[in-house]
Formats: sequence, C-alpha cells, structure tokens
Amino acid sequence: MSVRAAVRAYPALLRTGFAAAVAYRAEFLIWMFSTNMPLIMLALWAAVARNGPVGPYSQGSFVAYYLATLLVRLMTGAWVVWELTMEIRQGTLALRLLRPLHPLVAYSAENLAALPLRGIIALPVVGILLWSARAHLGHDPFLWAIFPLAMLGAWLLTFLVMAVIGTLALFLESATSLFEAWLGISAVLSGYLIPLDLFPHGVQQVALVLPFRFLLSFPVELILGKPTHGNALLLLAAQWGYLLFFFAVLSAVWRAGLRRYAAYGG
Repeated sequence: MSVRAAVRAYPALLRTGFAAAVAYRAEFLIWMFSTNMPLIMLALWAAVARNGPVGPYSQGSFVAYYLATLLVRLMTGAWVVWELTMEIRQGTLALRLLRPLHPLVAYSAENLAALPLRGIIALPVVGILLWSARAHLGHDPFLWAIFPLAMLGAWLLTFLVMAVIGTLALFLESATSLFEAWLGISAVLSGYLIPLDLFPHGVQQVALVLPFRFLLSFPVELILGKPTHGNALLLLAAQWGYLLFFFAVLSAVWRAGLRRYAAYGG
C-alpha cells in the first residue's frame, strides 16, 4: 500500500481502534490505574522533604514533578510489544501480512486510538497539577510551544522501541523478558521513579545521553520549565535523532524477521 493510501485509511483505523478500546474498557482501566508508581514515589519523597529540600526539590517541587511524570506516562504509553509477541506466537501475524496495509501502521493506529480514553483519566491529573503545583510549573511560552513535539516524540519512541523488541519474537522465544529488562532499566534512567538530577553526577552523565530520558524526563522537564531555549532545542533534536535510529533498526529487524518467518512457513 502506498503512503497516500495508508494516510487515507488511517482515520478508519483510528475509529476501529477506539471502538476496540471502548469494548475492552475494563482491561484498559486496570492498566491505567496500575500506572500509579509516581504517586507512591511522590508520597515517599514528600515525606523525605518534609524537614527540608532534597537537592533542588522541595515538597511542592516533588508534587509538580511526579504529577507531571504521571501525566506524561499516561499519554505516551503503548502496548504493541505484547500484541506482536502474542500474534507471532499464535501465528495470526500471517493474517495481517495478507492485508494491503503494513502491520506496524495498523498497530500504531490501534495504540493511538486509546489516547482519548487516556485523556479522560489524565484530565483530573492536569487539574490537580495546575492547582496544587502551579507555582512550580514553567511559564516560558517557548518551552510550552515545543512540548507537544516532545510528547509526540516520546510516544513514537516508546512505540518504536516496543515494536523492535516485539519483532525480535520472530527470532527469540522470550522477547517479552527482554522488554521487561528494558522496562526495569527505563523506570530508573527515564526519571520515572527518581528525578535524574538527584542521581550521583556520574550516573547523571550516563542517564542524560541514553534514550530513556527522552521517553519521559524530557517532556517533564519542559512542563517544569527547566531547560534553556538552546538546551531544549538540542534535546528535541536528540530525541528525534533517536527516533530515526530506532526506526532504522525496526526496519532492518522487521525485514530480517519476515524472511525467517516465511522460511518457516509463517
């Protein structure tokens, strides 16, 4: 299918994906409410900061940080890795390959279509963030202008990484185990559990250049108004550079995996 045909088909795919998300709303809500780790970390760090700031963070700063973290996490999540591994294991990926639309395009629409439902959960978070932590949010219009690009980049990067690991199920028996390892490292080095500027200097230097930061910490930093204009643009360029890198990796792994899949009669 051509790019033009895929673009024309995408709205219909989004409608179908949204209908599926609504149909499986119970499972969806369970997943949404399971992403409560930022609230747990907020309670812990707020208790620590009760007697004084921890590094650059006061109690109010921690409230702003972890509510922003929860918001970004809710709006940039995906689950394509589990879809891919399940369909490869069950052999149903072959049915997708018979359709004129590239399977990864269909997967992306199915994952994106859940954003409106996520937004319903995220709106109260936004309200609480704006009310209780407004003094700690950034007020620079420039940073807010590039925030949507950073959020889009975070979602795309999450999707591409998941798709790469899911496609490895064409070669490996336990691709989900590999993803769980990635998830564990990401929880620490993306700023999901602990703000990156609370790490020792050496760990910070490593964490600041790895792709994990661009999955979550970078959009959160924009919400809090931390980067300068120049630094924000450099970080945005780095984020989208990682996108191009993982897109190239995914293309290579997908082509190699399909050749193997076809050779075994998939």
